[in-house]
Amino acid sequence: MAEVAVVGSGPNGLAAAVVMARAGLDVRVYEAAETIGGGTRTSELLEPGHVYDVCSAVHPMALASRFFREFELERRVELRLPEVQYGTPLDGGKAALAYRSLERTAAELGTDGAAFASLMGPLVEHLAGVLDVTQNQLLRIPGQPLAALRLGLATLEQGSPWWNRRFTGDAAPALLSGVAAHAVAPLPSLAAAGAGLLLGALAHVGGWPIPVGGSAVIADAMARDIETHGGVIETGVRIDSLEELHPAKAILLDIAPPALLGMAGPALPTRYRRSLETFRFGNAACKVDFILSGPVPWTAPGLAVAGTVHVGGTRAAMAEAENLVAAGRHPVKPYVLLAQPSIVDPGRAPAGRHILWSYCHVPKGSTIDMAEAIMSRIEEFAPGFRDVVLGWKTTTAADLANYDENYVGGDFGAGLLDLRGLVRRPVLSRVPWRTPLPGVYLCSSSTPPGPGVTGMPGYHAAKYALKDIFGLPVPGLGLGA
Repeated sequence: MAEVAVVGSGPNGLAAAVVMARAGLDVRVYEAAETIGGGTRTSELLEPGHVYDVCSAVHPMALASRFFREFELERRVELRLPEVQYGTPLDGGKAALAYRSLERTAAELGTDGAAFASLMGPLVEHLAGVLDVTQNQLLRIPGQPLAALRLGLATLEQGSPWWNRRFTGDAAPALLSGVAAHAVAPLPSLAAAGAGLLLGALAHVGGWPIPVGGSAVIADAMARDIETHGGVIETGVRIDSLEELHPAKAILLDIAPPALLGMAGPALPTRYRRSLETFRFGNAACKVDFILSGPVPWTAPGLAVAGTVHVGGTRAAMAEAENLVAAGRHPVKPYVLLAQPSIVDPGRAPAGRHILWSYCHVPKGSTIDMAEAIMSRIEEFAPGFRDVVLGWKTTTAADLANYDENYVGGDFGAGLLDLRGLVRRPVLSRVPWRTPLPGVYLCSSSTPPGPGVTGMPGYHAAKYALKDIFGLPVPGLGLGA
């Protein structure tokens, strides 16, 4: 048995394994599925030669998270940036577009451009401090208090009923709400506002890159590094009990709280067990992936070069759709999140064809196929869209839950994103990755900083495991280390 056992090969489990293997420890990763990657898997869609991302597709944190920066991900995989990082179509053939340049973005937003720049500018300028706040445990003194204050004030504004106070038109608010809705939370809300402001700021610094070949190349890069440093990855191996991993000195679990409850059995102390039992999961997604005979026929031309498109209309319309989901209902006109990977990675489909990645939010556990609603919503802003659709694959919320046990009820964020869910994730602790069981650490997205392909939950868990058990510092992670 290895010194270090890692259960789960999602980006967080792989990040933990990279750190531990780099420290010179004997590491073994166990993955129940036949392929590694978790939320970073890539597969063929319906026909040979058509490549789609099963879960994540666009990676704002690939150039920003501490783990990926130290790992030098951009030197290991090819990441391409679209001309427009994200956009939101509006009625009348118009669209709000976010470029790498904040100045260009503001200039094209018209009368609200200056207000948008005054909101986002300080976050862009102090992004390092914003990342320090958002990529660590919240129960700590921030490394850059001024950046934390700026983020806090902006979040209070955009997460409250006064979120429109600085704006007079529709474009800037729609641009902001399209990003905030990534959080699968009511609009407005503090959690959605904080997530949206972070993602929005990243668009104007590193951008929102798309990996050439699909998200699986990120998992593959980590796997190669683990194996280069002596680690072993076993797929098709399910671990049902912590007893199966002994006598490993350190056990790092890229699993959700219900799975930890099952694996640990009565060994968990009562108080910690109750925290896991009462951990709350959020609402879910219905995902629809398309094969297209041509590009999406957007009425607004700028959307043709956008890597990500938030289809939802005005801020008010997006809020209505997201708040219906929060109330347990399926919107007739859902907010739809699209990725257009083919515009920067034409190898995703044969010549002339395109892959379109999309999802909308639905109540947790939903079995409803939202493909028709999604197509109708796209058609509103891209007349003739149905004419270029050659085929599609629907993955309901229930299907997502079956695909990955961490996605309880189809919650791909592995835990409800609200203020309580951010602070108590899954427990209220300065070191929430450390469980009460000696040598056992939780490193899934159910721990800080939460969802997204960041590798940070795994990085944090590994950092404490190295310190607690082996008395070792975090090793260098770069190619030259």
